[in-house]
Amino acid sequence: MSKLAIDGGTPVREKYLAYGRQSIDDKDIEAVVELLKGDFLTTGPTVSEFENKVAEFVGARYGVAVSNGTAALHMACHAAGIGPGDEVLVPAITFAASSNCVLYCGGTPVFVDIDPKTYNIDVNKIEEKITENTKAIIPVDFSGQAVDMDKILEIAHKHNLIVIEDSAHALGSEYKNRKVGTKAHMTEFSFHPVKPVTTAEGGIIVTDDEKLYEKMMLFRSHGITRNKELMDEDHGPWYYEQVDLGYNYRLTDLQCALGISQMDKLDSFIARRREIVSKYNEAFSELEEINTPFEEEFSNSGWHIYVITLNLDKLAVGRKEVFEALQKENIGVNVHYLPVYLHPYYKGLGYEKGLCPVAEDIYNRMITLPLFPAMTENDVQDVITAVKKVINAYRR
Repeated sequence: MSKLAIDGGTPVREKYLAYGRQSIDDKDIEAVVELLKGDFLTTGPTVSEFENKVAEFVGARYGVAVSNGTAALHMACHAAGIGPGDEVLVPAITFAASSNCVLYCGGTPVFVDIDPKTYNIDVNKIEEKITENTKAIIPVDFSGQAVDMDKILEIAHKHNLIVIEDSAHALGSEYKNRKVGTKAHMTEFSFHPVKPVTTAEGGIIVTDDEKLYEKMMLFRSHGITRNKELMDEDHGPWYYEQVDLGYNYRLTDLQCALGISQMDKLDSFIARRREIVSKYNEAFSELEEINTPFEEEFSNSGWHIYVITLNLDKLAVGRKEVFEALQKENIGVNVHYLPVYLHPYYKGLGYEKGLCPVAEDIYNRMITLPLFPAMTENDVQDVITAVKKVINAYRR
């Protein structure tokens, strides 16, 4: 980072503040060390313990943990039977994995524009995208804010669609006073380091559907089973068969030991995130040049990320200049996300600019500010000071 701030003086911060990072303490380290002393490192009893802990937390019957959140979405699409010729509705603003998982199965992502207030999928634009080939909807709880799942499920039931909720941002968030994770047919959570809790890398699908659960258990481990009811033959106690084409998507006991320890702190992590968001909202409410996040009454977000949008008509510069100025103040900013269909790979598939105009407008004005539980009060104040400094410098 530059040693000079936007005004040529000293930056607000001496050291760079990341936009997000893991929160690891001695108990987490002790849990991993203790696991290393045991008999299992890969897929053993700790995986099941972690799956049960996450499922119990959100109120679901089953959990299937895998190597990362993308693998979890792929697994869910496979369990849903998505294949060539099938269309799946996905919001335009999300990480590419939300739609890549459809492509992995041979399906076709169909992008739906976003709500201009929440940046979640616009439920009022879903039905116009449904065709006779539509198989599923993958709504995303952007930033941790819950989508209106009751309305989505009503549409899904009407058209006989499967709903896979991408809640990579939303472990610990609530929808109508219930934890996110029990409404959709399948719900995915991510355990990447910047997410609500971490296993370093990891993901999980929770579901109440036993048949979907069984399909996913096969899929994450090569499609191999020792269940005699599923096998054609039985040669003895050593015997197993591959009954489906699966992948090696297993999560390890080592990672799950960390995950179990992290889950014990999730409530406190969420409380701290909400506290920081409250401070940001209050501090930025006086700035007409930016919009703070809007949240529907039915949602109680766990706030994975904090996204502001710029009112560019009130600024003398564009988003790029504001972004770079905040970097010069040693504030780690980011942007979440480029509309998926604007990536070169998707353009090569035939998707074109202009497909989702609201998403494209919002993207051009988005900036993600630092937000993670380990932020100190000084860190929070530095972000507030830097944002106000930059906005004041570039105000029309």
